[in-house]
Amino acid sequence: MKINRGLLLILFWTLIALILRLSWLDSKPPWTDEFSTLVFSLGNSFLRVPLDIPIDIDTLLKPLQPRPDAQLGDVLKNLFTESNHPPLYFLLTHLWVKLFPLESGLVSVFGARSLAAILGGLSVPAIYGLGRLAFNTSLVAEMGAAMMATSAYAIFLGQEARHYTLAILWVIASLACTLVAAKSQISQTKIPWSIAVSWIIVNGLGIASHYFFVLILLPEVLILVLLAWRNHYLNPSYWRRILAVGMGTAISGLVWIPVFLQNSYGGKLTEWIQGERTGIAWISPIFQALAAWITMIVLLPIESPALTIVILAGIAMFIYIIWAVPILYRGWQENLTSSQTHLSTWILSGIVGIAIAQFFIFTYVFGIDLTRGARYNFVYFPAVIVLVGASLAVCWSKPQVNIYNWKITGKMAVVLILLVANLSAITVIGNLGYQKYYRPDLFADIINQTSQVPVLITTTQKTHVHIGEMMGIAREFKLKYPNSPQTQFLLTHQDTNPQTSTIALQTALEQLSRPLDVWVVNFFADLPDNLQTCQLYQSRLPDVDGYEYKLYRCR
Repeated sequence: MKINRGLLLILFWTLIALILRLSWLDSKPPWTDEFSTLVFSLGNSFLRVPLDIPIDIDTLLKPLQPRPDAQLGDVLKNLFTESNHPPLYFLLTHLWVKLFPLESGLVSVFGARSLAAILGGLSVPAIYGLGRLAFNTSLVAEMGAAMMATSAYAIFLGQEARHYTLAILWVIASLACTLVAAKSQISQTKIPWSIAVSWIIVNGLGIASHYFFVLILLPEVLILVLLAWRNHYLNPSYWRRILAVGMGTAISGLVWIPVFLQNSYGGKLTEWIQGERTGIAWISPIFQALAAWITMIVLLPIESPALTIVILAGIAMFIYIIWAVPILYRGWQENLTSSQTHLSTWILSGIVGIAIAQFFIFTYVFGIDLTRGARYNFVYFPAVIVLVGASLAVCWSKPQVNIYNWKITGKMAVVLILLVANLSAITVIGNLGYQKYYRPDLFADIINQTSQVPVLITTTQKTHVHIGEMMGIAREFKLKYPNSPQTQFLLTHQDTNPQTSTIALQTALEQLSRPLDVWVVNFFADLPDNLQTCQLYQSRLPDVDGYEYKLYRCR
């Protein structure tokens, strides 16, 4: 019995993708966005966490405890009340985490992250299908699948308990429908109703997974319009079906507007990507976008704690980029000029270009800096991977590649690029690249090593993001230091008047007994007078990502 080579390769790269994404999946502590996924997916609420009074670890972590009576309706209710995300991924996670045992009574982080990891693994055969549809050759599809399996950016998204890998699957499916529509336009045939209906369903599910999915829709429409303008194609029946897809997609998206508007937390949760630009902030989006693009093909350990490794990794990345980018660019040029590959290359390149333009329009015109979140590039990431796969396919077929007078066979160049992609994946897995924005594990270690008396950890609280910051610390104490001195948390609610946080801390200090170590963490308000009677700890303590802090010792 003859075994299909293409099928074997897809199974191989899918297996590699799953192994990479599932490796050491729970070795990194969850960060604030992941706590949102965990709490809302359980059908729990952040609003039940007491504010303005000292609470113990178990009270703070109660929203991470599954409730036997929690239903899908609870997921919807709390999500729509307290967050600004659509519900599909949270509903799936609610069902998924039930398959995994608890961790010290808390929901399993491995279980929650494994759903995103498996969906990320499924993107490998999905991108193979997209590559095969676009270029009608298994070589391009196989190269794209290999890059999707090992891309540092893809591993980063696949190891977080978030909805981006699910959204990527819908983006791939929507791009496939766009390609079918474009080819129908070229052949001057109608889009099959089965494709039109599938396209509407895919777009609806995409919007239900992440609202930023809509950022792929305008590029798809514009590229079809530009293609029709080039070919003078105005067939009414064709455009009626495109219009039907647009209307169906619009209806599937508009249903979420009332839900989004009723959420009073939405504006506060997006403050971090908004704001006025001054000085260097005008050019920072360019470098932020460039950094995200680079990690789609390479990321070496530039976040290692060893400075020597950081320097060497940075130099190696720079050398690699100036070697690999010309190879990929030449492959893209050949695909764009070839009569067989021009159409798909032009369509996918146009979609990527328009999508990137949207990001910069939002950033510079509307003051919403989408480049600050590398994860938002999921919108056009699959199209980039297919284009990279097409360039590698060109390189593979060349007997020799000459870059800066370094001659190497095309196959060897591709092998080196895939090898670096695998090293990049290991960099992310080992937490030497794309590190979490918050490191509660390091901060909990510092507190445990420094304080030998009861501890109060206090912060200002506006949204559930700030509760998640403290949950990370509390979870580390519960799992690693269950017998440490009594630890309490004080989340001082702050809305329009910062003084409310000052008063809440002052009141708590009047009630708590001494000795007491007060860790003031991410506290954006004036400190009360009675804290000034405590001694500020003068010894140098390490900086920790996500936590700006001071220690006061009250004796």
